[in-house]
Amino acid sequence: MKLAKRFDKQFSEVINMIHQARYNAIKSVNAELVKLYWNIGEYISKKIVAAEWGDGVVDQLADYIQNSHPEFKGFTRRGLYRMRQFYETYHSSKFVSAVLTQISWTNHLLILSKTKSKEERKFYLMLSVKEKYTSRELERQIDSGYYERVMLTKKKVPPPMTQIHKDVTATFKDTYVLDFLNLPEIHSEKDLQKSIVSNLKDFILEFGKDFAFIGQEYRIQVGNNDYFIDLLFFHRGIKCLVMVELKITDFKPEYLGKMNFYLEALDRDFKKENENPSVGIILCKSKDDEVVEYALSRHLSPTLVAEYKTKLIPKKILQKKLHELFLLEDKKQ
Repeated sequence: MKLAKRFDKQFSEVINMIHQARYNAIKSVNAELVKLYWNIGEYISKKIVAAEWGDGVVDQLADYIQNSHPEFKGFTRRGLYRMRQFYETYHSSKFVSAVLTQISWTNHLLILSKTKSKEERKFYLMLSVKEKYTSRELERQIDSGYYERVMLTKKKVPPPMTQIHKDVTATFKDTYVLDFLNLPEIHSEKDLQKSIVSNLKDFILEFGKDFAFIGQEYRIQVGNNDYFIDLLFFHRGIKCLVMVELKITDFKPEYLGKMNFYLEALDRDFKKENENPSVGIILCKSKDDEVVEYALSRHLSPTLVAEYKTKLIPKKILQKKLHELFLLEDKKQ
């Protein structure tokens, strides 16, 4: 055992090589499967477009495969239809088709079945590639209206935030769905904070996988006084500290004064030289968008006001809000 300990680091490197090889093997198999389904979808689509085949022939093909090769799973009528749909959905986009093999077939099926527009499909496709979502994680994001919430945020981010952090609209959301916290309808800020830390893995999934947790009740000292930040993160993408202040009430303009103070303290005393200016998120149970707009209109600090929901928001409500926002912008132009 003593001898083995001398080589712990080297032995760990071998284990990492095994893990990486297994991951590469799975990734390679997945890529080949997606290519196969693409090629079959292309073949069927072109036969139908050329009027050589009708839908009945596709049914016969499914029966033929099942009867002659029952070991080939997934090549039912429904499976072949999905392959054809897969090809016809993406074949005209060279940019999209170039990344198709980077996510699993299960994730492709989720995106095809649960999205309505090409913009939404592309959004989830690229998000799955970036975040390496499992099928459970991807389904949760689609069901929670992740796309609509990101689009709503893009329309509401205050100018000071985008001036300091250009990629901020892809990093934060206007509404966060924290249904996994299992909080009672009436809860305290301490309850909220404790539950978030206890469910940190799910919270990071909702906030974004580039967030690294630093601490709760994070102490900062200014003068002879101690102050405590509810939650402190570091974001690897925009390379800055991100502090989150939790409020179980409606947003109030006076919250910004406290946020300003904390951000200044972080940037003066905690931010490293190679990091960007810190960002603040005031996470409220609810907010009036007009009040938020007024409060932030002359506010120069990079602060966002978001709300949290303890239950999934029906996608139709989010889609309606997004549609209304687009209409409002059209009227202003």
